[in-house]
Amino acid sequence: MARTYPGIILRVLEGSIAEELELVPGDKILSVNDMPLRDIIDFSFAMADEEIELLVEHANGEQELIAFDKDYDEEFGVEFERAVFDGIRACANHCYFCFVDMIAPDMRHSLSVKDDDYRLSFLYGNFVTLTNMGAADFSRIERYHLSPLYVSVQCTNPVLRAEMLRYKGASDILGQLAKLEQAGADYHTQVVLCYGLNDGEELERTIRDITERRPHALSLAIVPVGLTKHRSDPFPLVQFDREGAARVIDQVEVWQERMRAEEGRTFIYLGDEFYFLAGREVPPTEMYDGFPQLDNGIGLTRNFIEEWVKAGVAMDEEDDEARIAVVSGTAVAPVMEQLARELDPDARRIHVLPVVNEHFGATVNVSGLLTGHDIMQALQSLTHTVDGVLIPASALREGEDVFLDDMSLDAMRASFPSVRIEPVATGRDYREALAAWGAYHRERPSARGGYTWQSNAGYTKPAAS
Repeated sequence: MARTYPGIILRVLEGSIAEELELVPGDKILSVNDMPLRDIIDFSFAMADEEIELLVEHANGEQELIAFDKDYDEEFGVEFERAVFDGIRACANHCYFCFVDMIAPDMRHSLSVKDDDYRLSFLYGNFVTLTNMGAADFSRIERYHLSPLYVSVQCTNPVLRAEMLRYKGASDILGQLAKLEQAGADYHTQVVLCYGLNDGEELERTIRDITERRPHALSLAIVPVGLTKHRSDPFPLVQFDREGAARVIDQVEVWQERMRAEEGRTFIYLGDEFYFLAGREVPPTEMYDGFPQLDNGIGLTRNFIEEWVKAGVAMDEEDDEARIAVVSGTAVAPVMEQLARELDPDARRIHVLPVVNEHFGATVNVSGLLTGHDIMQALQSLTHTVDGVLIPASALREGEDVFLDDMSLDAMRASFPSVRIEPVATGRDYREALAAWGAYHRERPSARGGYTWQSNAGYTKPAAS
């Protein structure tokens, strides 16, 4: 008998089939049409039917078989506590550059989870190494048409990859990509670039190997390794300096020009940090081909600038005299300063406040990794009064007003009762807040925390011939 992994209901949507069946939060779905469940993918595919038998376990331990009819594409109407019912697959690697190993020891537990789960890659774009996958996993990818996936390649040299990931099974990345292709899956790829390891000739080899895997390979992102002050791994790693970043840009630009000549798109994209380090402008919008890896931070700055420009065209800007401090990571602060000066050339009322990351270390310079305590310390150091403060929404837990160090936005606001503190997420938010502070308002998303997926998973099935 197959092992049962219950899907625990977190929320029942109003007016849904689930509500009509009187299901409630805490109920456990054990199977659908005798099919045991491992995750919301199994559930979604099983529910893509018209006649359903649902085995449910209620809070009192009583099990109930519920039979009902539904339209093929009709949503059931539940959100689950977890996306995977059988537990997140842990990473089997011990990478030289693992960021999870470099966080502070007193951070919340969820930040220490090393997931390497192809299901989360398909559902949410998490990058996976493929090192913990077997034949059954590739078969499932083929059967359910799970595409695209997001793959951390790092390098295609088998010896070097096994060394960098500290896992013998990591050597056959090209063979594993071939298995994905055989299973009908396309994939985006990523290289975490480490100075003196997988750069230079090794990067050249990796780019060549990945570009040859088009059209299954959809994109290649190259991001610099990030190191925190909490890293204890004895293997020596250093971050790229200005000269090293410039060399990477020059090397990749040759390939970008080649790709655009061959198929009219860039295909290979560099993380914004390379341009910041080298003191160069980020590429124009057209170089990002619609930002296929925006959630990975690729093109984030250019996208932000474009949103700012579009907002300026669309709005009649007011002459707002509010004094505003703009909190920013040190890397993007010059860009924020440049945009702010468009509205306030003399810097009379808009002050960009680059915050040094004391928690992770000054080398961690992105806005999304700022902690509440570091932001508060920076605000307390201001020598002039302000009416408002803009903080990066990316520094808050998704769907919640909580920073990485578990400080709440409410606690921060309570510490500055005379100052209005607002998170901003987009370039449009930024421009509207600075241009018309008095009228600016954005509803923050509620902390739902549930997981669902389209019950009719038919769109992933082959079209009828």
